[in-house]
This record gives sequence, C-alpha cells and structure tokens, in this order.
Amino acid sequence: MFEGPVLKPLTYLEHGYSPATMRRGVSLARLLGEPNPFPLIRIPYDRDQPWQAVFLHEVAHNLMADLGIWQETREAVIVRLHEARLPLRVVAIYGRWHKEIFADLAALLLGGPAAAYGMAEFLAHPADRVMTYRPGGPHPVGYLRILLLAEMLRRMRFSREAEDLAGIWRTLYDPRRGHRIPTELLATSGRAIPAVVDEITFQPRRNLAQRALVSLIRFTADHQRAIRRAAFDLAAGLPATNVPPRHVPAACRYALNAGADSRRLGLLVTELLARGGTGWSGEPLVAAARPPPGGTPSLRSEPLALAA
Repeated sequence: MFEGPVLKPLTYLEHGYSPATMRRGVSLARLLGEPNPFPLIRIPYDRDQPWQAVFLHEVAHNLMADLGIWQETREAVIVRLHEARLPLRVVAIYGRWHKEIFADLAALLLGGPAAAYGMAEFLAHPADRVMTYRPGGPHPVGYLRILLLAEMLRRMRFSREAEDLAGIWRTLYDPRRGHRIPTELLATSGRAIPAVVDEITFQPRRNLAQRALVSLIRFTADHQRAIRRAAFDLAAGLPATNVPPRHVPAACRYALNAGADSRRLGLLVTELLARGGTGWSGEPLVAAARPPPGGTPSLRSEPLALAA
C-alpha cells in the first residue's frame, strides 16, 4: 500500500555493458549514504537503445519493490514447488531466482512478445555462458530463462510467438551438445517452469489486494495490434500517440524491423519521453487494485509512471 504521493522514476544514459537499476529507498554512496528518493534506471548509451526490452525488465524490478511483494513472492514460489515434490535443491534455486524471474515476466506484461524476443537477443551469448549454472547467482541460467518467457507468452495467449521463441532457443542451445547445468534442474524444468510462471504472475497476492499481477498489468491482443500500428508512425518519424509509453519499446522494435533509421528513431523517442510523453495515451502502468469485500487495503489509484 502506497502512503501518499511517490516520486516518479528517472532514466539516464551512461557508459556500460548492461542496464541497471537502483530502487527507491536504497542507500547510495553517491548520495553520501542517504536513501535514494526515486527509482533510477541506467541505460548504456553505447550498447542498448531506449527501446530494448531490458529497460522494461529494470522497470519491473522497481515495480516489485514499490509494491512490496518480494518476500511474499519468494515464499509462494518455494511453497508451490515443494507441493509439486521437486528436489529441495531445485526449490532453493528457484527461490533465489524469484526477483529476476518476476522482472522478466512482468516485462512481458509491460511490452508483450517484442519484450520476450528482445530479452532473448540480450541473453544470446556463446553456449558456454548460456548453458552454465552459476552457484549462488540471482539470475536464472540463460537456457531456462528464455523457456520461462516462452511459457509466459503461451499463458498470455500468444501461442505462435511462444512456440517460435522456444524453438529458436532450443535450436541455438541444445543440452545434448553439452552443458554445465545441474542434472535435476534440467530434468525438472518441464514441471518447474509452468508452476513458477503461474505462481508469480497468475496467483493473487496480499500486497496486491488479493489480485494477480496479470490483472494489474494487462497485455492483450488489442494492445499488440495497437503496438504494431504505432510502429508504422514511428518508422515514418511521427510520435506514436495511440499507445502508452510502456508500449513504445515494443513499437520501436517493430519499427526497426520495418526499416526505420535507428538514430532518428532514438532521438524521437528520447525527446518524447523527456517531455513526459505529452500527448500519448494515458493508460496507467499499473491498474488500481480495489479491495475485495472485507476491507483489504488497496493500492493507491495513482499509478507509477515511466519517465525519462
């Protein structure tokens, strides 16, 4: 539950390899130990453009923090996999990965299928990296990470895109050609992945006023059609006024596929975001959660917004 107004996020460009975020309330050395007053998202200007799906992933990290569902989500994932009688090591691993998995899945709710393909491009490293498990690491193994996204697309009713993504990924990375992933993690992925996706995004949470994430961040076939229409405007150098800012990264991807000039597109989108998205669709980033009968506190109706 949000108490009073909150400061909107800030996105900035900086040299580096990967996007990163500093969530609200975390003490920062650059602020002399004072808590960070608003979410900060860093986009490397020399590697990732503002329309990359990894930007939506960082936005989702901040949503998870502001909504206060870290601990609840972790516990729910662990209980769900215990009930499925998965090995204790597998349960512990997915419990440790829950923040990154949440951010990946929420990014798809923010941007749709384009976000999934963008994440796949970002994670398409040599096989030695994609097929290697890092003990104690917070990020899922790259091979399983994209299969989680494919399952999410299927649950969002984008079955063709899900099959294409999973098929391409399994062609690029085949465990039979060698891997460094615990045997039980691979052997149980067919049961664990659907359970984790369902638990994180389709099950209600107390801190979401007993609503599921997919009810608060909606993405439908209508949104996908609007994104594709917006891509034509962006490719022509026109502002995409028919979609909210959260859908612009996906529209940019389709505009690039249609032959848009990347430099002109980047300047256009950055300028629009810097103006606060004036004239764009006012669809909220997170739908207001209403209390069920019995008076469970609701989230504030004022949504978090993207800013640049």
